Amino acid sequence: MTKKKNTATAGTPATTLLDREKVDYTLHPYAHDPAVVSFGLEAAEALGVAPNRVFKTLLVATGEQGASALVVGIVPVDRSLDLKAIAAALGIKKVEMADPVAAERRTGYVVGGISPLGQRQRSRTILDASAMGHETIYVSGGHRGLDIELAPADLQRLTDAQIAHITHH
Repeated sequence: MTKKKNTATAGTPATTLLDREKVDYTLHPYAHDPAVVSFGLEAAEALGVAPNRVFKTLLVATGEQGASALVVGIVPVDRSLDLKAIAAALGIKKVEMADPVAAERRTGYVVGGISPLGQRQRSRTILDASAMGHETIYVSGGHRGLDIELAPADLQRLTDAQIAHITHH
């Protein structure tokens, strides 16, 4: 077995899922700066893409137990997740940002590289409605420094995402 020398293009659970489902996508590796804290804006800048087409994957805690305890919100990197809006979309009173350790444990990815695709444990997912206005969008490919470009309809189908307005500036 030969090891891939370029880890930026090595398979991740996200790319494995896309390949298995025969979805058209493009990998976009970029040099990640470990000093950067805004991973999504870094990706947009590194890839030369408008920030409203690059989406971050965030997890919120619902306060419930079991599989419904964490929910994925996918929003443009130039906007903030509106906690009241995502709670309303879920039909509950309130949510809070999930503990990063819990998010990593649930998804199998590290913060800053959490892909909405191929997560270790599937979570209910809400995709911001703005995604549907683009031919393609970018999401994390499963590690920092790797984004996947795909059609928002494919992302919605593969994550079984609900579409809702869940952002504010």
